[in-house]
Amino acid sequence: MKHTARAALTSLTLLASNLAFAQTSLLNVSYDVAREFYKDYNAAFAAHYKKTTGQDVKIDQSHAGSSAQARAVNDGLAADVVTMNTTTDVQFLADSGVVAKDWAKKFPHDASPTTSTMLFLVRNGNPKGIKDWDDLIKPGVQVIVVNPKTGGNGRYAYLAAWGAVREKGGTEAQAAEFVAKLYKNVPVLAKGGRDATATFLQRNIGDVLITFESEVVSVEREFGKGKVDVVYPSVSVVAENPVAELEPPQDGPS
Repeated sequence: MKHTARAALTSLTLLASNLAFAQTSLLNVSYDVAREFYKDYNAAFAAHYKKTTGQDVKIDQSHAGSSAQARAVNDGLAADVVTMNTTTDVQFLADSGVVAKDWAKKFPHDASPTTSTMLFLVRNGNPKGIKDWDDLIKPGVQVIVVNPKTGGNGRYAYLAAWGAVREKGGTEAQAAEFVAKLYKNVPVLAKGGRDATATFLQRNIGDVLITFESEVVSVEREFGKGKVDVVYPSVSVVAENPVAELEPPQDGPS
């Protein structure tokens, strides 16, 4: 992830300080592949918060596809903090009144302390010779990707594929045709980033996994180095990971 841990600590410290800290715990509702990141990060944040405020805080985690998590919070999941992987998921909550309308201006870096990008993970040795987006629509190549309707990981993959055509001078119609061909090579749509990784490495389905650059560290930690090769396509997209606090509940009519 780009930016720095210091920037992320600053954002979440400001966020926690904004909450009325009668509670001693926070629920961070977040996207799927951030599970290990926040497991390590929460311990560092709790120590930092204790040092700077003198208060103890416990952070509980909830993880699934980013868009699915946004819908869960909108439907009543009692989050204190949302850390999504697309600005559209947080904006959905802002439009519903769950987070502040000006959420992107409340913290540094437009409330996105980290960013990533989309790349390809292929089998060790890259047996299908995958180098760029055009290789993903070749006959016999199976692509594992997250469902764009349930996860930001999948939405960024869709946008990156579309943008790759447009960046090289293709028309909107050509981009639509390319994306349609790509998804015809998808044997199963994953629910979230971690589900996609499990499909690729545990169920051994597919020749290439489109995922966040930040997922590479988790893959190597869980499955060991040398299981996959990393391929950076010639064109990709910046994936912002926004943070927002929930609006306090409004008092109803007496």
